[in-house]
Amino acid sequence: MNADEYQQLALRTLAAGLSRQERLTNAALGLTGEAGEVADTVKKHLFHGHPLDREALMKELGDVLWYAALACDALDTSLSTVMAANIEKLRRRYPEGFSSERSQQRNE
Repeated sequence: MNADEYQQLALRTLAAGLSRQERLTNAALGLTGEAGEVADTVKKHLFHGHPLDREALMKELGDVLWYAALACDALDTSLSTVMAANIEKLRRRYPEGFSSERSQQRNE
């Protein structure tokens, strides 16, 4: 499955009738909540002695993707467009791949 196909299928589960502003707000708040759940799962593994729950992490990452798809929809763009722009930004920032030195000298 490619990113745009995912976006199209994921948005089938979006409640009808939400304005662009409501979709964007829902996406921003949802991304924050789901990223927190990812972090909490990792925290429990690292600091509470729980085994790493890969299945839970995969489900939460799926929820992150759903909200990213919603944000893209609210911005009238596609996941693939955002993904391509991000890769281009990373290529400009780290043309030879990541380096600590280049990161510390970044001027943005």
